[in-house]
Amino acid sequence: MSQNLASALGSNQVKVQVKACALSPLDIKLHEDLKFQRDLVPVGREIVGIVLQVGPKVTFFQPDDEVVGKLTCVRSPVQKPEKLSWVEAAGAIRDGLRAYTALHTLARMASGHTLLVLDGASPFGVLAIQLAHYHGVKVLASALSSEDQKFLEQLRPSVARVIGVWDAKVDLVDSCLEETGGLGVDIVMDSGVRLHEEEPEARCLLPYKHDIITLLGVGGHWVTTEQNLQLDPPDSRSLFLKAASLSFLNEEVWGASSARQGRYLHIMKDIVEKLSTGTLRPQLEDPVPLYDATVSMEMVQKKQVRKRLVVQL
Repeated sequence: MSQNLASALGSNQVKVQVKACALSPLDIKLHEDLKFQRDLVPVGREIVGIVLQVGPKVTFFQPDDEVVGKLTCVRSPVQKPEKLSWVEAAGAIRDGLRAYTALHTLARMASGHTLLVLDGASPFGVLAIQLAHYHGVKVLASALSSEDQKFLEQLRPSVARVIGVWDAKVDLVDSCLEETGGLGVDIVMDSGVRLHEEEPEARCLLPYKHDIITLLGVGGHWVTTEQNLQLDPPDSRSLFLKAASLSFLNEEVWGASSARQGRYLHIMKDIVEKLSTGTLRPQLEDPVPLYDATVSMEMVQKKQVRKRLVVQL
């Protein structure tokens, strides 16, 4: 912890000794657009630790409580269950929050729905699959490599169908329509959308927006992570004819309005509870020490790490 931190504690603040923090990619432009102060956006924002001190108006926490929180997003952490490890708690916060936001807040997931998770072997995809299974949703998932396909086929509870888009002979749309009897899926969660014919190699396996709209069922929900997505009139017309919806996934928005803090805290409490019971099982690399954090963060920012990295203090 920095020695330059102000020693005075605000009346509604808690001082936490950080035991572990997760390293996740930073979108500086997004934080600037959301009016977050650039100098106050830290690396390793998903933290777990022990409460050292509480302000005079704090009633939910006391010294020695173990807590989980996300810096810059909201003002309050939540209690960490005793049997949940520091590393697992820190490593699951971001992807757990994204999965809840996508499936509950945006897509209104319900038992009996069919969900397609694109890039299902990603840390985000795995938690989304597990959360959907818990709520009685049938899950299809795409795999970007043969290794990802093998991993997804071994997941338990099992995925109804793994679609290996790395194989040129496999068609994403045909596979989804075949699996749903031609009806299409109720929810699609993408990991990006291919916007142009000429794309970097890393984006060549992403689906086109037309493909996603085609495999979406009547009344379906498309949750996208593609910030620059633009729909042409024919695309909008297709969504209109299906009475389908499109939502943009941005979990940082929880910090944009204090009116949403109660819902955020409810989600966070549910995430840590499901982690403690094994319902959610994040994909984590071995924890790294603090002296390796700079190099590790560079790897995360360049997307050279597949699983989540956690710094253990």
